[in-house]
Order: sequence, then C-alpha cells, then structure tokens
Amino acid sequence: MAKYVFVTGGVVSGLGKGITASSIALLLKSRGYKVFMQKFDPYINVDPGTMSPYQHGEVFVTADGTETDLDLGHYERFIDEELNYTSNITTGKVYSSVIEKERRGDYLGATVQIVPHITNEIKNKVYEAAKTSGADVVITEIGGTIGDLESQAFIESLRQIRGELGIDNTLFVHVTLVPYIYGSGELKTKPTQHSVAEMRGLGIQPDILVCRAPEMLSDSMREKLALYCSVPKENIITAKDEKNIYHIPINLYEQKMDEIILKQFGMKVNKINLGSWENLIKTVDNLNKEVEIALVGKYTGLHDAYLSVMEALSHAGYKHKVKVNIKWVDSERLENENLDVVFKNTKGIIVPGGFGERGIKGMIMAIKYAREKNIPFLGICLGMQLAVIEFARDVCNIKKADSVEFDNMCEEPIIDLMAEQKNIINMGGTLRLGNYDCQIKRGTLTYDDYKSEKIAERHRHRYEFNNKYKEVLEKNGMVFSGVNPESDLVEIIEIPKHKHFIACQFHPEFKSRPVRCHPLFDSFIRESSK
Repeated sequence: MAKYVFVTGGVVSGLGKGITASSIALLLKSRGYKVFMQKFDPYINVDPGTMSPYQHGEVFVTADGTETDLDLGHYERFIDEELNYTSNITTGKVYSSVIEKERRGDYLGATVQIVPHITNEIKNKVYEAAKTSGADVVITEIGGTIGDLESQAFIESLRQIRGELGIDNTLFVHVTLVPYIYGSGELKTKPTQHSVAEMRGLGIQPDILVCRAPEMLSDSMREKLALYCSVPKENIITAKDEKNIYHIPINLYEQKMDEIILKQFGMKVNKINLGSWENLIKTVDNLNKEVEIALVGKYTGLHDAYLSVMEALSHAGYKHKVKVNIKWVDSERLENENLDVVFKNTKGIIVPGGFGERGIKGMIMAIKYAREKNIPFLGICLGMQLAVIEFARDVCNIKKADSVEFDNMCEEPIIDLMAEQKNIINMGGTLRLGNYDCQIKRGTLTYDDYKSEKIAERHRHRYEFNNKYKEVLEKNGMVFSGVNPESDLVEIIEIPKHKHFIACQFHPEFKSRPVRCHPLFDSFIRESSK
C-alpha cells in the first residue's frame, strides 16, 4: 500500500508549500523510495490552460499533455520524475467529473452532494495517483490556506482519508508563518497557534509543523508550539529563509524531517545519497562569472509567466559556472526604443512562447537584431514562428509573410493553423499538447546538441510552420534540422552561418533539471558566455 503525505498551508499564502513538498519528495527519493507528487488547486477552472499568465503565471505541461499549475514544474525539477494527469486536480475538474457521472445516471437517482460525492471524487484522485505511478509515497500539496472557503471540500476529503487509512499510512505537514516583529525584536508563534486550531476544527491534527521564519526557532519556542499545537517538539521544523532554494532540502534533512516521516510510516530509514544535490549547492553558491541574457516577451511584468524558462537558463548557467542575469525586455515597448542601447551588454537573446498579436513587432525586431549582429539566439514556440517570419520577410523577400494567428486573411501564411485545429470550438485542453517525437538531421547544430537522431519534447501550440515555404527558406540558408516523423511538422530550425541561431516549436524548458540542463539551453548559454 502506498503512503500519503499531505502538505497544507496556514496564515498566508506564498510560504513555500510547493518547495516543502518537493523537498520531502527529494529526500525520500534520495533514500531509495519511489515518490510521486500531486497538487490540489481550489479554483473552478478545469485547468490553468485558459487563464491569463498575469492571473496564474506559466502553464506547465506534463509529458502526457496535461496543462497544469506552475508548481508542478518545481516538483519535476526537484525530484526529476515525470508527472501525469493525476498530478494536478482542480475544483473544476472534480465538479466536471461528478456532473458528468450524474448526467450518465451513475449515481442511480441519488441526490448528489458535497459529501459523499464530491469528497469521494477527490479521494479517488488521490488513490489514482498512487495506482498510475506505482509510488511508495505520494506527496500532495493543497493549494490556498486553511480556512479558505473554496478549499474545504479538499480538507474534508483528507480527513476522511486519514479515517480510512489511519496514521500509519497518512501524514499531515502544515506550513505556517512565524513572523518577526521588528518593534519588539522577537518571533511570534500566535499565528501558527491560530492556524493549527483552525485546522483541528476541521478535524485534522497536523503531524509535522514547518514554520517559515527568518531564523531558526529556539528550543523554548518549539516547546511552546508543541504544547499549544499538540505536535511533538522534534516534529516542529524551521523553514529558515534561504537565498538559495537548493539549501532547503538539506535544511529539512538536518532537522531529520524525512526520518520522522519514515518512522511514522514504519518504513526503513535507508542510507541517503545527496551527493549530486550538495555539489549543485556548491556550484550555485560559488558562481563568480556573469552573463546577461535578454528575454524578449510580452508578459515581462510578471516573471512567473516565464518561470520554467528562467529556471532552464539558470540550470545551463550552473553547468558552465556562470550566473545568468536576465534582462527583461517588454517587446511592446521595444518597438519605440534604440536596440543598440537596449542590448548594449546582452550576450544572448531569447524569445519564448506566447499567444496573440500584442508585442509581436518588437519580438521580430529583436530576432532580426540577433541574426544581423550575430548574437546567440534561442526561440521557443512563438519565438520559432517569429524567427521564420522574420527570415522570410527580410532574407527571402517575402514581405507579406505572416501568421494566420495575427491576420487570418494574410497573403503569405508562413505560419498556419494546424489542420486538426480548424474545427475546434472549445479553447481549453485542445492545443497540441505533451510529448511528440522529433527526427533530427545529422550534421546540424541540433544534432551536436542532442547527439541523437530521435528525441521527444513537450508541446503547447495551435499553429505550425507552413511546409509550402520550406524550399524557398532552405535555398536562402535556413536549415530545418528537426521534424516530426509522422506529420512532417517542423520542430526545429537553425541558421548554420550564424554563431548560434536555433529555434524550436516545442518547450524545452519543461524538461530542464538543476543537475541536468537541457541540451538547447546548454549550447545557448555556452555560446553566450564565451
């Protein structure tokens, strides 16, 4: 039977539930156990796929094509495991499933209610995660904070799971805030006490408290929390503020958090192997060289919109022992600026994904600047499509080259709507999503990067390169170095005469890891930092 760890949060949001959950999973995996992670989000959207990046940051896509919360990116990067459709469960997804069952008559005429029908559906999602993954331990993060109205069905479901499986198979980790009051110069435990009291009022007693604080809690404070919260003193963990988030798992390990969990589950405390993680920390703490990379996009006001891209750039920096400083360039404003001034200290330019016409002109200007000035360039998804449009217009003299996304009546549709997308009405969950194969041409920059003729990468798009224009672009020096072998869809383009100019239709950032950077980011940062 799988064991279940549930991570809840109290007092305020943003305390680091996701990092806490990821750290627990990393430690357990480092002790030889198979782990799997899951996130419950209380919003009514079925998934974040139709949400604005300004509302919820980036949409992370799993290998099986599920559009998920960005926290799943943290999970995959920490534990280096591929997650799936059971990893992100929303209120909308739960209610949609229950209503669909009711319409089919699955409930045999019963009155459908929050308890037991909604809660049973939530419990099924927890158990399904264990079945699909075959994990020894499933770690589930509950979005929001204790007391939120929209989270109560999830909390009630967890209470029921504890009743069904018992304390030997379930464990509750509650992340709270212990604030420092500058006027009195002391830490305060009262917010944590109130949060635990509220959680107990909902029928759940935390097994472990993780207290977010600017410094380690004293023994006397832990004793006080143990008394008021009915949690053993040794189970009160300090989540001390860290400049480098990779220290957090080590901090929890030093406080024996993983041992506490395994002992409650009656599982063997195997020897731990954190060597690669400790080497990562040493690398990150000792980066003494810097490189400026310009990220040209339309959502630069909210960095979470490009979270995985930021992380992937950093990962490549770790490999090459350089700190990547991102220069955020608003593509909409770039249209009226002097590019020589904007990119004065820039060593590489990246244009990531996005949707819609706003800011496109500025992105194309940046791509042209990178191509003409021989600055290393990496284009992702929309970035690849715009790189092809720019090349067609400026090098191939196809002046009216455009995408039907921006002008559905354009005369030269270099980028067209995919055939299977043309009759789609619903926007949610209907993009080309998840892993697709790519055949790589030998003798190309792409092949040098991957060192393989066949790869699989994750996608999220509706539009594709129009193969009618392939011949003319090839004659003018563009190489189509990667294509999907089934559909002949162009996956990767490059310009061999350039120092480093490569762009892909997929999202390589989703597969990058702190201890194993992605090949395309690897070569991009290598060339940018020379």
